[in-house]
Amino acid sequence: MNATYYNQIAKSTAHRKSRDDNKDFVFANPDYLKYLLEIAFNSKDKNHHKACWILELICEEKMDLFLPFLEDFCETLPYYKNDSAIRSISKICLFLSNSKKYTLTENQEEKIIETCLDWLIESNKAANAAYTMRTLYNLGKKHTWVNDELKVLLQRDCSHQTPAYKSAVKDILKRLK
Repeated sequence: MNATYYNQIAKSTAHRKSRDDNKDFVFANPDYLKYLLEIAFNSKDKNHHKACWILELICEEKMDLFLPFLEDFCETLPYYKNDSAIRSISKICLFLSNSKKYTLTENQEEKIIETCLDWLIESNKAANAAYTMRTLYNLGKKHTWVNDELKVLLQRDCSHQTPAYKSAVKDILKRLK
């Protein structure tokens, strides 16, 4: 681990400029991606969520840089518990499920589906749930049982949820009809 770079990540913030600066640093220095991933993939590291924020932006713009690490990513999915990390990681899952350019292996799809189902059951955060629902919906086009399960999960009582959560549920249920 590069200690100087680790401190750079540790000092970063959720502000878009901070995340963009760190993303641009990796684009300018691609060798540092492995250090970023080392932090992001270690859910026990107190700064892993910050690395996940940056990784999300990298994947949004240049997924090709991330693809060699996709198998490791899928293996670490079940270990994420921090809501802030899950938000970014679930968005990366959404990017992958939406992609026409990249193809996931059967095993990678299974890992993403299993983890997203767990997150949807466990999380009350609207953004995490919305990204997770949409990922499951996309993967359910290929694996029909996923959309059957998703429909059951989304039809449970969500009266205590936020308007954003309810809106995401309504949108996905409409698509499932």
